[in-house]
Amino acid sequence: MNGVLYDALGWIGIFSPVALGAIGSTLGCAAAGRAAVGALLEVESRYGLYVGTSALPSSQIIYGIVIMFAMNRPVTPDNAAGLFALGTLSGLALLFSGLYQGRCCASAINVAKSKPEIFALTIAPAAIVEGFAVFVFIFALVIGANLPAG
Repeated sequence: MNGVLYDALGWIGIFSPVALGAIGSTLGCAAAGRAAVGALLEVESRYGLYVGTSALPSSQIIYGIVIMFAMNRPVTPDNAAGLFALGTLSGLALLFSGLYQGRCCASAINVAKSKPEIFALTIAPAAIVEGFAVFVFIFALVIGANLPAG
């Protein structure tokens, strides 16, 4: 039974960054997308800017895919706990990063409707949140490389 539990935890850890990153990207793009669609009703131009901004949170799924490939290895009792912890925690960080980056993008879109000249400034919080996702990405790759190969 322990072998089955180790396998399950290890595989959950390997695939968690993709699944949780996808959830974060979906929630973030949806939040920003709702703001973009609302903005299209209120403005006469800059449609591409608003729609493009709503796609910014999609990067979390990309980070999750790369982390998954970097962690993909046979699951053993020696690496199962590490795979589970690293994959699940980095996946959760990507989920929240995507969600909150989407909220930052939605706010930027809402402000840019009224003051388009400050759009570059309003997107800065979304870029900061993206930076945290990049930190998680690099951390997961570095720590994942040090987990037993199986």
